[in-house]
Amino acid sequence: MAEITGKMVKELRDRTQAGMVDCKKALQECDGDMEKAILFLRKKGLARAAKKAGREASEGVIGSYIHGEGRIGVLIEMNCETDFLARTEEFQKLVREVAMQIAASSPLYVKREEVPADFIEKEKEVRAAALKEQGKPDTIIPKIVDGQIKKWYGEICLMEQTYNRNRDLTIEELIKALSGTTGENIQVRRFTRYEMGAGE
Repeated sequence: MAEITGKMVKELRDRTQAGMVDCKKALQECDGDMEKAILFLRKKGLARAAKKAGREASEGVIGSYIHGEGRIGVLIEMNCETDFLARTEEFQKLVREVAMQIAASSPLYVKREEVPADFIEKEKEVRAAALKEQGKPDTIIPKIVDGQIKKWYGEICLMEQTYNRNRDLTIEELIKALSGTTGENIQVRRFTRYEMGAGE
């Protein structure tokens, strides 16, 4: 077990704004590994954030991000519970990070519940046909397709995408980390991604 020093606890506190006791416990749980301790605290924040998920988030901002000398643009509405949080640098930074994710990874929906049922069924049919063409037995095709569809949600649904700047987090976990530390319900309401030359 690594020795947990006051300096380590202070560094973790400075980087996460978590309480001293929580920081010390996180470092102990993670054997002194600073990056793992940060992730530990974020995940702990997720548990606190889950209790707030049912509360109405009617404040927030519409943010924008332009990438590639104007070739890609994103508009995003993110909501929180108070105007006070909406104006903070932390919230504004989160909005920008999520907009950058949308620009880079082109999600189609915010969450899987928004994906139309007929779109899912069509995707399943295409994947099942491809597996049959590969000679996979009919008995295992449905199970393989289910696994592929779960992975597919992680590509097309923003909340399930892996955060590009920290591959240990999903976008949902990134958002809930701030929700856990601020005590507010934070939601992505909607977004639109524009790409030059990609219109219908």
